[in-house]
Amino acid sequence: MTKWCEQCDRPVEGDTCEICGETVAETVREPIPWRWRFFIVVTIIYVLYALGSRTPTIHPDAFVHPDAVVIGDVHIGADSSVWPSAVLRGDYGTIIVGERTSIQDGAIIHAVDAFPTVIGDDCVVGHLAHLEGCVIEDRALIGSGSIVLHQATVHSGATVGAGAVVRNRMDVPANALAVGVPAVIKLDSSGEDSIVENAASYVANARWYKKELRAL
Repeated sequence: MTKWCEQCDRPVEGDTCEICGETVAETVREPIPWRWRFFIVVTIIYVLYALGSRTPTIHPDAFVHPDAVVIGDVHIGADSSVWPSAVLRGDYGTIIVGERTSIQDGAIIHAVDAFPTVIGDDCVVGHLAHLEGCVIEDRALIGSGSIVLHQATVHSGATVGAGAVVRNRMDVPANALAVGVPAVIKLDSSGEDSIVENAASYVANARWYKKELRAL
């Protein structure tokens, strides 16, 4: 027989529950076998994966959601954020994410040995986007579900529209919009101000998550 904290519904050793601090009553009950139960007090953390000598480098002010996956040669700068189900896989090549950049839910970032994937500062990478061996310059936006392939460059202030496919070696000029499959360019149809504002909102959101997110 074991003392039991009715408030936390868990077995307790001693007279005080170490979880809630309540004094445990004299009543006792037979606990449910531990193989069926887990009682964990946690601070939200994320798991990084080294692959051989390839090890991630994450700035302490960055936020990586616990359900994101970061593997190998990946570098994430200050105030950047990686959201649930995003995957950054630096196995064959290097992935660099600058400062104040958000990698949103379900995005896939990969690289190959010859072509690292480089994402600049104040960028927004939308949900389910796929970046592979490309360069995204500062203050650019990659729309949800879009694909940017090997040796493509998206210049500052440019936007890749949702669902667009930017082909190998394609150049998206500064402040241009790339839309369609394959993508076509619309000059002077994007701008940095709204992108920076969007990026800043994710910096604030990441700080909130770092402070308030908890597992239940």
